[in-house]
Amino acid sequence: MTPRTTPSSDPDPQTPAESTQTGSTPAGSTPAVKKATAKKAAPAGKSTPARAVEKAVESMRRGAAKKAAPGAEAAETVAKKTAAKKAPVKAAAKRTAAKGAAAEKAVTKKAVTKAVAKKAPAQAAETPAPRKTTAKKAPAEKTVAEKAVAKKTASKEAVAKKTVAKKAVVKKTAAKKAVAKKAAVKKTAAEKPAAKKTATTEAAARKTAAKKTVARQATARTPAKAASGKGAAPATPSAGGAAGEKAGARKIPAQQAAQKKIPAQQAAEGTPGPGAPVTVAGSAALDAADRDRLLSGTHHDPHSVLGAHPVPGGVAFRAFRPYALSVTVAAGAVRAELHDDGDGFFTGLLPLRDVPRDYRLLVAYEGSVHETEDAYRFLPALGELDLHLIGEGRHEELWKALGAQPMTHQGVTGTRFTVWAPNARGVSLAGTFNYWDGTGFPLRSLGGTGVWELFVPGIGEGELYKFEITRPDGSKTLRADPMARRTEAPPDTSSIVCASAYEWGDAEWLERRGTPAPHEAPFSVYEVHLASWRPGLTYRQLAEQLPAYVKDLGFTHVELMPVAEHPFGGSWGYQVTGFYAPTARLGTPDDFRYLVDRLHQAGIGVLMDWVPAHFPRDDWALAEFDGRPLYEHEDPLRSAHPDWGTLEFDFGRREVRNFLVANAVYWCEEFHIDGLRVDAVASMLYLDYSREPGQWVPNEHGGRENLDAVAFLQEMNATVYRRNPGIVTIAEESTAWDGVTRPTHVTGPGGFGGLGFGLKWNMGWMHDSLEYMTKEPVHRRYHHDEMTFSMVYAYSENYVLPISHDEVVHGKRSLVSKMPGDWWQQRANLRAYLGFMWAHPGKQLLFMGQEFAQGAEWSEAHGPDWWLLDPAYGAEADHRGVRDLVRDLNTVYRHTPALWQRDTDPSGFRWVVGDAADDNVFAFLRYDAEGVPLLAVSNMSPVVREGYRLGVPEEVPAWHEVVNTDAARYGGGDVVNPEPVKPEPQSWHGCPASIRLTLPPLATVWLRPA
Repeated sequence: MTPRTTPSSDPDPQTPAESTQTGSTPAGSTPAVKKATAKKAAPAGKSTPARAVEKAVESMRRGAAKKAAPGAEAAETVAKKTAAKKAPVKAAAKRTAAKGAAAEKAVTKKAVTKAVAKKAPAQAAETPAPRKTTAKKAPAEKTVAEKAVAKKTASKEAVAKKTVAKKAVVKKTAAKKAVAKKAAVKKTAAEKPAAKKTATTEAAARKTAAKKTVARQATARTPAKAASGKGAAPATPSAGGAAGEKAGARKIPAQQAAQKKIPAQQAAEGTPGPGAPVTVAGSAALDAADRDRLLSGTHHDPHSVLGAHPVPGGVAFRAFRPYALSVTVAAGAVRAELHDDGDGFFTGLLPLRDVPRDYRLLVAYEGSVHETEDAYRFLPALGELDLHLIGEGRHEELWKALGAQPMTHQGVTGTRFTVWAPNARGVSLAGTFNYWDGTGFPLRSLGGTGVWELFVPGIGEGELYKFEITRPDGSKTLRADPMARRTEAPPDTSSIVCASAYEWGDAEWLERRGTPAPHEAPFSVYEVHLASWRPGLTYRQLAEQLPAYVKDLGFTHVELMPVAEHPFGGSWGYQVTGFYAPTARLGTPDDFRYLVDRLHQAGIGVLMDWVPAHFPRDDWALAEFDGRPLYEHEDPLRSAHPDWGTLEFDFGRREVRNFLVANAVYWCEEFHIDGLRVDAVASMLYLDYSREPGQWVPNEHGGRENLDAVAFLQEMNATVYRRNPGIVTIAEESTAWDGVTRPTHVTGPGGFGGLGFGLKWNMGWMHDSLEYMTKEPVHRRYHHDEMTFSMVYAYSENYVLPISHDEVVHGKRSLVSKMPGDWWQQRANLRAYLGFMWAHPGKQLLFMGQEFAQGAEWSEAHGPDWWLLDPAYGAEADHRGVRDLVRDLNTVYRHTPALWQRDTDPSGFRWVVGDAADDNVFAFLRYDAEGVPLLAVSNMSPVVREGYRLGVPEEVPAWHEVVNTDAARYGGGDVVNPEPVKPEPQSWHGCPASIRLTLPPLATVWLRPA
């Protein structure tokens, strides 16, 4: 038989390597130890084959005595311990030392006889090894005999027969794995069956070794070429699970191979030692199905195939790094370069018992090497409770479970990315950290909740990212994170990893917030569009100006038009795409926190417009997020908003409802917002809102009420009030829906529980009163009821009287410009109207710019016309006078409980005269909780009315004028009542006493008991 050559194996550090070669060895193929041992072997050409074997045995016996002596006793101890564990070894371990010695002689004799019988050429020992292969040995049969004898001599163990059997089958194609196997066998007295890590072709040898004391190596034939070729194709594992991966073994560069080794016992135990493996033991290539799913972005569980996994034969390492030149596993001192399987896949099987706890990947690209943790070695970073609550639609802190969350997971810092996309076939992560190619960063699906998750180590704050979603039809879409807490400034649309480090300073404000309740407290609101109030200012710059300005004017609250991120500035924020992110136009989320904090420290509450009714159709945002209707209703008749070209939320889907409820909680808790003004409530409540017959489908009761929206609003209000005492929710609702501000548990006449809002915008009052004020005074007598009708329903809800941004745009003209007459009359009408508004039951809201009688409509492009207050401007005094009036109205209002304490109590209001249409006069009394009154009188005609008699309570000895909108300092004609006015014992207007006043033209007068 022609002698076969086998791949050389690295020697055990404690056992001399066997070799019958002389001459040179290819670099990187045979370590220095082997070369030294080879020099000791006697030339085979000068003796018979039997003599050559004896000399080789003697040589190795001497080498073993020098190198293995220190570990002999330890090896014997390990052998005895492991003998009881392994059945194939147990019988051998029980043999006596004498039998072992006899077996040694028998094996030696048999090996020599066999070598002679086969007539192996003596010259084989002198033949230099070919340069294209690793170091090759003498004929296999002779080598086996020498190995067997050398092992007997070195170990001197009682289990020698079994040891010989094990050595006989160690015909491996991958050099490093062979070394690790021999080392483990020598140290543990053959405790591990070699069959576990041999190729399929070694099955017969393994079986024979388990039964006999000698090996039948004729059955263990592995072509040397299969192991020596670095790019050899991966072998397919056998049906029985034996590793066929050795044929695909791939080594890292020769210099590392010569320097980095691992003791066999350490390799078996999975513990990196001072020496490290340099060659993977075989291939761990993915099957075709997994490769295709990963490449197409449709794998639901990439963690099950990528990363490190224990498999028969060791630990399989798999990495998916498109564009990488190489990937090396590093665990302590271990360095093992994985095999390049193509398409960005790198795999390898390492002879380790356990998965290393803290291994890393060295990923080489053109000109650089990146060391990183393997994202696919981590357990899910989202807990079972979170998933359960998400599935139920009851996760009130959803922002802590979904989105990008910087964290430390399993001792490693990074960012957890999670997204809800139940219809997606696959989700990947794309960002600046992977050059916006998400192929190599697939997320895993967590059960049936529709949530996908990936913890990416080393990724922190400031990284840009999006989710690459594979739709049900296989197409892909790149989407911003619906839960992103920070975004790029428009027109850019990426999400940004963010974590807050802000330290609040508003503890005192929060402690007293809500005492008393908002509907029983002064509540005067200044509405602001932050981006245009002072164009160009950031959140932090606004924080230096806005609180001081609002405090100076005496407002109790500011209401911020939508702060959440929106792509189109012309929408003023009412078409939101980033529901959890303050707009990046003005700064970071912590910058916005700073603004809120400074307002609180100035004693000013912060309300925010919130838009849960609809969202825009941008293809990078929420619309058909995962390829199918998800956040929007699946019925096109329900999803499309007819007025704004947007999409309505599906309030009947629990996850969508959870998304919105948690969002309301988020703004209140993360940004200390004191209240939410909910936009477009009417469009949510009615199925037929702005729809013609045939364009809507009735509810289950045949009605037009959107029962899903009702349930959502009730849940939102109940949750926000429960979690954040002292806050207030305000509904922009323009219909007569019953119970908007009634508690959710109280059922009304319509059979519905209340919606649970704290306050409601009185849109009816706003429309009616403005309609009256736009009329010429001579015609107002015919519209008198438009100013009085609001008192018919004033106590049906808890109202806010709004003069908002909607009333001063799109051709409606500014507030002062709505008024009839010349410039003097316009300003007088405006002042009289503001005085009437502040005295009317309900809270007040005034949009920016109206406080100083801006003549032009508001524009988001340039904001209020602040130049009107420049002293250099000729009419500056006119505008300053109106602003001074607003300041005084707020000051008196805050210090007069009769104007706010019983806003929702009918006993706090009484008409004095409400039917003086011919005079254009309105007079009424307001009472506080103690019964102390305030008298408000408005003369909406341009004439002075001298000695105008009004009925008053007799118990008030005198009345003192506290506000007169016609005062000279406000720009009026200064027709005032400077002295206290005493009542006369003449009944009037149903009162036992009366007073006579001078009513200035186009003015409102407030009087309090002197």
